[in-house]
Amino acid sequence: MTSHDTPHDVAQLTSQQRIKAIIGASSGNLVEWFDFYIYSFCALYFSHAFFPSGNPTTQLLQTAGIFAAGFLMRPVGGWLFGRIADKYGRRQSMMISVLMMCGGSLMIAVMPTYDTIGAFAPFLLLVARLFQGLSVGGEYGTSATYMSEVSESGKRGFFASFQYVTLIGGQLLALLVLVVLQQLLTLEELRAWGWRIPFVFGALAALVSLNLRKSLTETTTASERKDKDAGSLRGLLKHKRAFITVLGFTAGGSLVFYTFTTYMQKYLVNTAGMDTKTASAVMTCALLVYMILQPVFGALSDRIGRRTSMLFFGGLATLCVLPIMHALKDISSPYAAFGLIIIALAIISFYTSISGLIKAEMFPVEVRALGVGLSYAVANAMFGGSAEYVALQFKAWHVEEYFYWYVTIMCLISFIVAIRMPDPSRSGLLK
Repeated sequence: MTSHDTPHDVAQLTSQQRIKAIIGASSGNLVEWFDFYIYSFCALYFSHAFFPSGNPTTQLLQTAGIFAAGFLMRPVGGWLFGRIADKYGRRQSMMISVLMMCGGSLMIAVMPTYDTIGAFAPFLLLVARLFQGLSVGGEYGTSATYMSEVSESGKRGFFASFQYVTLIGGQLLALLVLVVLQQLLTLEELRAWGWRIPFVFGALAALVSLNLRKSLTETTTASERKDKDAGSLRGLLKHKRAFITVLGFTAGGSLVFYTFTTYMQKYLVNTAGMDTKTASAVMTCALLVYMILQPVFGALSDRIGRRTSMLFFGGLATLCVLPIMHALKDISSPYAAFGLIIIALAIISFYTSISGLIKAEMFPVEVRALGVGLSYAVANAMFGGSAEYVALQFKAWHVEEYFYWYVTIMCLISFIVAIRMPDPSRSGLLK
């Protein structure tokens, strides 16, 4: 976006107003990821209410629902909300996505069980998850784009890093709410009605975020939104190189992110033989540190440049994934495991802290949210979302080491893409 295209009110924002805009945008991100994670954390307590073990049809529906919501809906959400953001405004898109997540959560919170309405119960749960999958698929691109556009030049890396702060924060908050409920309620209460509480909490938090987002300053002008290419796939195809570049480094970035966050707890238990509670404690502490690292690495990218950050990520991840995974395989000390995981997460922070920003810098304003959202959602669905499945499949085949090589090769591809990509500080489209 050239300076004369910048909406007057965005150009005139004070630092305090920019911080409020970042809080408004990232609050929705926190809520979206809280709601998305709370489903998997609470599934243990509510699955019996929707999927009685004796009925294979509903079990198949459960599997299909998880698959459809988690994988199929994210790229659709990336396209849909990217189009809305480019054609009707970032603020509009962010309000709709958080409202949709609120609806999905509220639906799960008040949903009748299988005992009450039979096979309609798992079907309605599937519908709610489709809403949430669509919403979370669309949230990333729009909020990343908005936060990049509203940030002050020279401090964009620092401000944009709060997207992953809230993404990890949503996961930690979901974990915290569940731990509190486990302390306050018995297992029977949790299974009977207690599992509904986090979904009510998520829906209320979404309404708070919606209220914050209502007052956000729009970062695009009416003329930009009326551009014939605005939010269109035709317009996006004019920037094929940028799209392929983003796919290239997001594939490795998403895969290694999910490996050391979502999958790592299972790896510590199944492969290293660590106690479940110990592994949970290690990962909770590691995620907390990882969250704090994001602004540090974001600010660092403002000093050393985005491309340099990506080269550090790709190069160090290629060299270190294999030895770190090998060392964790035979580890017995939780402190040593924590130390190794933090090293891995610090390397990944070179990427995650600027993940949304570097993508936003590669697309022009009329297809920016669509370019960021769709490329991320496609690569994330293919490589990030499947990380756990691929890892467990290799383990079942007794060739677990192949997974370490798979992650290493994808990180090498990210490194090669980073070498070949133009430097956003010189040729970036976010001016």
